[in-house]
Amino acid sequence: MQSMTPFEHAPETALDWHKAGTGAALATVVQTWGSAPRRTGSQLVVSGEGQIEGSVSGGCVEGAVVSEALEALQDGQHRLLEFGVSDADAFAVGLACGGTIKVLVEPVGTALPAALLEELVAARAARSLVAYEVNLTTGARRLTGTDYADRMRMDRSGLEEDGETFVAVHNPPLRLICVGAVHITQALVPMARIAGYDPVIIDPRTAFASQERFPGETLMDDWPDEAVEKLGLDTRTALVLLTHDPKLDDPALQAALAADVFYIGALGSKKTQASRVARMQEAGFTEDQIARIHGPIGLDIGAAGPAEIAVSILSELTAVLRGKQP
Repeated sequence: MQSMTPFEHAPETALDWHKAGTGAALATVVQTWGSAPRRTGSQLVVSGEGQIEGSVSGGCVEGAVVSEALEALQDGQHRLLEFGVSDADAFAVGLACGGTIKVLVEPVGTALPAALLEELVAARAARSLVAYEVNLTTGARRLTGTDYADRMRMDRSGLEEDGETFVAVHNPPLRLICVGAVHITQALVPMARIAGYDPVIIDPRTAFASQERFPGETLMDDWPDEAVEKLGLDTRTALVLLTHDPKLDDPALQAALAADVFYIGALGSKKTQASRVARMQEAGFTEDQIARIHGPIGLDIGAAGPAEIAVSILSELTAVLRGKQP
């Protein structure tokens, strides 16, 4: 996850530093205009000893943010910083085409209660969808798992229309479950990892699912329905079925249709898809459930060969994830 924010362990690091007694402040990009180098939600953690992890810009802004964070740790107050540049001097601060960013700095233990940060870290560890809401004027803060469904689906932190309520989305990392350790999977997995997915490959056929063919990847040799049960299926999970074998694909497919995964794709021709639909109907699934299957899998880009098919699958995954239904 994509997954998470561009510095994905910022809350955990801030909590660790706070508990260690060094102090910690979280700096978060809450708004951008123009060509800002970091997206809204990007985070920098600053310890009381000046140690930093993460970033909120291209470079020079960090120095000012660290200075403000150290002051915030002294007075215990949050502050909202704004950095703006003209096109003439944009390169000096890393805003390559000019732009403006606003950064919220929150010292942990005072402005940002440690108990609230612990709750956030626990929710992230449990793969729960959670949003952190803060009023930039009053400093009122809370966590919610239901009030910002659209933001969470789009994985987009930002200001609400009132201009003072900032919502930081903390979605679990994206996960891609591939059933079938085939040639397409060999091309798809590294592409998906670059795109921010945490891939898992399921195939009980040990000749296919080997470290020689998938070096360093997570392999499971369980039967597919048993494997997905162990992994758990949620709204940040995509399932792709690539074996061409109903004995392997269907058990995982049925588990996914009964769950709330954001994407289900299945390899095969239109004839194969029609047979698959008939089997799911016989298994008792509704038309709405069956309609969630993207089959034949992938966008129709005229793909030929495993690598191009993998590109089409990842493209369709991205479209569905970002609300652009193919």
